[in-house]
Parts: sequence; C-alpha cells; structure tokens
Amino acid sequence: MFKQIAGLSILRSIYNRSFVLLWSGQTISRIGDFLYELALAWWVLEKTGSAAAMATVLIFSSVPMLVFLLIGGVAVDRFPPVQVMFVSDLVRGVVTTLVALLAFMNILQIWQIYLASLVFGLVDGFFQPAYTKAIPEITAEADLTSANSLSSLGIQAGRIVGPAVGGGIVSLGGTSAAFALNAFTFFISAAILLPLLHRPRRLSSYSPNPGPVKSPSPEGDPPANLVKDLREGIRIVLGTPWLWITIVVFAISNITLSGPYAVSMPFLVKDHLKADVRVLGLLYAIFPIGYVAGSLWLGGKNSLRHRGVLIYISGIVAGVMLALIGLTVSLWALCLAAFINGAAMEVGSLTWINTLQTLIPREKLGRVSSVDTLGSFALFPIGYGIFGWATELIGAPSVFLLGGGITALITLLVFVLAPAVRKLD
Repeated sequence: MFKQIAGLSILRSIYNRSFVLLWSGQTISRIGDFLYELALAWWVLEKTGSAAAMATVLIFSSVPMLVFLLIGGVAVDRFPPVQVMFVSDLVRGVVTTLVALLAFMNILQIWQIYLASLVFGLVDGFFQPAYTKAIPEITAEADLTSANSLSSLGIQAGRIVGPAVGGGIVSLGGTSAAFALNAFTFFISAAILLPLLHRPRRLSSYSPNPGPVKSPSPEGDPPANLVKDLREGIRIVLGTPWLWITIVVFAISNITLSGPYAVSMPFLVKDHLKADVRVLGLLYAIFPIGYVAGSLWLGGKNSLRHRGVLIYISGIVAGVMLALIGLTVSLWALCLAAFINGAAMEVGSLTWINTLQTLIPREKLGRVSSVDTLGSFALFPIGYGIFGWATELIGAPSVFLLGGGITALITLLVFVLAPAVRKLD
C-alpha cells in the first residue's frame, strides 16, 4: 500500500525486516543519546558554570573518534558491521551505567565525565562507519533514499523526544535518572540487533553510477592489510575532486555550525534568554523537527538529481539561519530559524550520504566513509575549544552570528569557484 501512495513512498523500506530491526534499535538508542546530551550539558553548567569545561567534554569525545575512525572504517570492511554496532552498544551501555551510579551517589566528578566521553569517542570511531555500511548491505538500491531518510527520522525522533523527556526527568529526578535511562536504551538496542548478528553479508548487487571512483580490485577480494586499506581509502578520496573538496568544506562548516549549537546553546538560554532547562530542551527539539521536514521531503524521492547543488545550497541556508539565531530576541523567531536550519542541514546531509552509497563501490565504502568522517570532523576539537573561549569572551549571541556567517560565506565561495561540485549529479 505504501509503495502505491506517492506521499508515503518514504515508508517503502519498512517491508525489509532486517532494516526495521536495525532502524528501531538505533532510534531507541538515539532517544537516550540526546536525553543524555541535555542532562550532561546541564550537569556541566550547574557544576562548573564554564563554557571551557563544556567544550572540553566535547573535545574528549571527538578526539578518540577521529583517531580511531580510519581503523573503524577498515574494521567494518573486514567484519560484519552489525556485529561492530552490537559491541559498541554494549560498551556504551556499561559506561553510561557507571556514570549514572556515580551521579546517583553524588560523587560524579568532571574528570570522570571526561573519561566517559573519551570511551564514547573511541567506540563511535567504529560505530559510525559500521552504521553507514550496514544500511546498503541490507537495503536494495531503489530503497536507499527511503532507508536513509527513515534512519535520519529515527535520529530526529531522538533529538525531539530525548531533550523533551530529558528536561522533565532532570527537573523531577535529577541527572542521575536521565543517565540511567540512556544506559537502558543502549542495552535495548543491542538486544534488538541480536537477530541480525549472523545474517549473511551481501556485497554489491548493483553497479555504482560510473564516475572517477573505481574499485581497483575484484569485488569481494579480502583486504590485504590494514595499511594498504587505509591508503586505498585515502587515495580514492584524493583522486575524486567532488569528494575531497566537499570534505574540506564540511571540515570547516561542521565546526562553525555545531560549535555554537553544542557549546553555546546552554549559555544562550540561561544568560541571554534568562530561561531554564525546559527551554533548552525545547530548542534542542526544534532543530530536529526541521530535520524531520527535510527527511520527509527527500525520502519520498526514488532518485536524486543535481546533488551538488542540493548539498551546497543547503549549507548556505543553514549558515544564514544559524546567524539569525544570534540576532533574535524573540523565542518564536529563534524557533523558526532553528527549524529552517535543521531542514537545510538534513537535506544536505542525506544527499551526501546517498551520493557516497551510490557512487562508491560497496566493498570500499567502509574505509571511504571513515576518511570522509575523519576529514569532515577533523577540526572539531579545535573548534570546540575556540567556541568555548569565544562564548566566554564575546557572549553566546555573537558566537551564533559569527559561526553562521562563516558557514554561509565559505560554502557560497566554494560552490561558485569549484565546478566539480556544481556538476555533481
């Protein structure tokens, strides 16, 4: 029925039982993730009152992720990605349980949060490329836009429900209760993945769109060694202009977009809006509502055209909306800018994922996606530090204005000057 209704074509991949299991488990886990994100941000704010401490937490989670991304990408080309995800969920569940216990006993210290963030970052270095590769392994090419959009909708459901629930739980039961609920969601996610652990792996069942990316070895050949695999992933990226140019743009725009959101938002709410954790939860939920709108629009398409235009125009719009957040004093105007920012970011992100999944040979996708993620997020630790310092120096509103303006300007310049990205179709 869903396949026959154009408006609901985004739902066509729900006929795939394996995808539904993967999707439902990660949706539950994402709700816990964003609940934890809000609770952790408020805990750091109350315990330290320092934007620098907030930035340090993010640095401790991002550095190990970046360090282990390339190894994680090779690992998911060697081992079933669902197994990698299963182990990742178990590890994160155990770590979050320990954090919840320490918070409940009122002995949780900032250095322990740093250590937990370090472990999360290490595990994420394996989880992210595993999830990227798992979707095309269990989904037909014609359903990739549906599967990617539903996956993103699951993430956005977490972004919406998690902060809303988290704000209430922190207000009523404290941060320890929120931490414990996050741990529980990791264990639920791991349990849902159990039926997929021994599912046979499927290599490419379709030919990627012809282009400059070529598979240098016969499909299905085992990787020779770790170093060779890493070099091959890097070589593919450097030999493909639309890949490396966009990764460089993402490396800059990701920190200018996420830095204000991740570091400065709690201070914008508390110091500028004079509001409490419930308003912070509302704003954290508004962005993903925009993501949902973007997912619904893109997920109904069976194929994408003019992907370069979509990716870059989306980045420009997202930057302009982020800058407007720094200029507004009305909560309603701020929510509207956050909604449009989220929709633009989602369209650009999903278009990019679809491009990688259809133009990169599947047996190389793990290592290429890890190089992509590493390059795109390489500046995160530096960016978090800069935005933490800038928030304390010039205030949260100015940080949003600066971050959004830089994003829009750089994305526009590259789009105008680089024909390789404009021609990406």
